[in-house]
Amino acid sequence: MSNIKIELTKNPKPKSKNFNFGKNFTDHMFIMDYDEGIGWHNQIIKPYGPLTIDPSCSCLHYGQEIFEGLKAYRTKDNVIQLFRPLENFKRMNASCDRMCIPFIDEKIALNALITLLKIDSEWVPYEEGATLYIRPFIIATENALGVHRSNSYKFIIIMSPSGAYYANGLSPIKIFVEKDYVRAVPGGTGTAKTGGNYAASIKSQNIAKKAGYNEVLWLDGIHRKYIEEVGAMNIFFRINDKIITPKLNGSILCGITRDSIIQLVKDWNLPFEERKIDVDEILNAYDNNTLQEVWGTGTAAVVSPVGTLGYNNKILNINNNKIGDISKKLYDNLTGIQFGKLPDQHNWILKLEND
Repeated sequence: MSNIKIELTKNPKPKSKNFNFGKNFTDHMFIMDYDEGIGWHNQIIKPYGPLTIDPSCSCLHYGQEIFEGLKAYRTKDNVIQLFRPLENFKRMNASCDRMCIPFIDEKIALNALITLLKIDSEWVPYEEGATLYIRPFIIATENALGVHRSNSYKFIIIMSPSGAYYANGLSPIKIFVEKDYVRAVPGGTGTAKTGGNYAASIKSQNIAKKAGYNEVLWLDGIHRKYIEEVGAMNIFFRINDKIITPKLNGSILCGITRDSIIQLVKDWNLPFEERKIDVDEILNAYDNNTLQEVWGTGTAAVVSPVGTLGYNNKILNINNNKIGDISKKLYDNLTGIQFGKLPDQHNWILKLEND
């Protein structure tokens, strides 16, 4: 079934207990090439190491690249499993479409990931709450300057062990609401998981961190008043017992964790709305004591409670800077499914089978 060439390392690295996110990588990586007229070809798993690319490589000059992020989990029964991995590759193809990158075969990509995981299975942490972070990405590799669609690409998967996001318990974060700078607008690349979106956020992140905040919450780029998303997360509000999240509008990333959270909320028959949210609505709810909870959702944190919102010189202290009942329940249930502690009622889990 598999056409993957495998070159195993002769110098395996010790399995580090340093789980700092994105700092240490497994022994191997997957690479597949694309060339115009040939298509995707030359699948290989080889020792992790530097790439050789030409200085004129188009991804370095014009940003034609995309990426994804997902995790592998080890259960208490020593089973390695993935959470909705095909959704990541479907979203990757949506990013390909926007960035004029050739589609990948989602099943081939998933098979490559599973093969790579089996080879580096010992890198999936045994420690409670720790995971193996997986980064698939595609870069344009044509060796020529000029703004145009590249005629060659590389699809690569690398993996990095990551510690529990909340090593000391769920801690609410402080979020700065950005009113001056813009990350994306409808019709732009906001729905694609591409590096340019994140590069555009760094300026505001620096400003926020200097002011003592952890993250930036973006407003829409046209009216500068509608809530969109946090730098690396989607956002949810609980107002007067109703859960509300911004409707996808062409500039908000379609989060897989977001979609999963919405499904759980619907399973529990909780009042829910997906719509435009004016920042003034949040301020008014806070003043009226009806803003009960705020949380972000994403692959890294799963659910990240928000204890403070800062906007236009006003500080909103939410739920006494403590995690709310609903966000805690969502976190416990979703991580419970991911680590195999709770039943998977939606067929979200893909377990790796032993050969």
